[in-house]
Amino acid sequence: MNTWLNINLQNSNSPLMEQLTFFHNHSMIIILLITILIGYMMSTLFFNKFTNRMLLESQNIEIIWTIVPAFMLIFIALPSLRLLYLLDDSNNPLITLKSIGHQWYWSYEYTDFNNINFDSYMIPQNEMNLNSFRLLDVDNRVILPINTQIRLLITATDVLHSWTIPSLGVKVDATPGRLNQVNFLMNRPGLYFGQCSEICGANHSFMPIVIESISMK
Repeated sequence: MNTWLNINLQNSNSPLMEQLTFFHNHSMIIILLITILIGYMMSTLFFNKFTNRMLLESQNIEIIWTIVPAFMLIFIALPSLRLLYLLDDSNNPLITLKSIGHQWYWSYEYTDFNNINFDSYMIPQNEMNLNSFRLLDVDNRVILPINTQIRLLITATDVLHSWTIPSLGVKVDATPGRLNQVNFLMNRPGLYFGQCSEICGANHSFMPIVIESISMK
């Protein structure tokens, strides 16, 4: 989960989030190289005394400042396209979980084995115990197995919501009248916290999401 003074991404708990983290680091390296290059060029232009009053055009300069940015964009676009494919890939899910957004709580349904459905509300502060997480814990957690491909179907009954678990790299809009789908896999047991990420009214900040991942053994 997220911790105090954390300025980086949360620790990844799924292969998908690991790929997102790798792409983030890859992009940041390219951005850093661009910043250093532009900073060096600007500093040399500001602090040198060379002038060329006869320079009106340069074919070589135009070729360089066209080709170099194009290559930089290619180095960003190729991993990005691969990641977009992985985000939409559906690989024979074993469990289907249905999530329905309401103002301001979530409803869940398991329909693969038994028809189980329940509502998940945030635990009020006056009912919390010492092991609870303030503004993040719920009365009914979603329990899912690790190392299992899971399909999540999301919709809403009233307004737009967004089902988000940062450590799993999952963020899907819950839209009334529409069914959205996402697939994910958790590779370690634990508690994964998330919140609604779409402004949905007065209590938007008080509809958390908690997944408890357990071993199948």
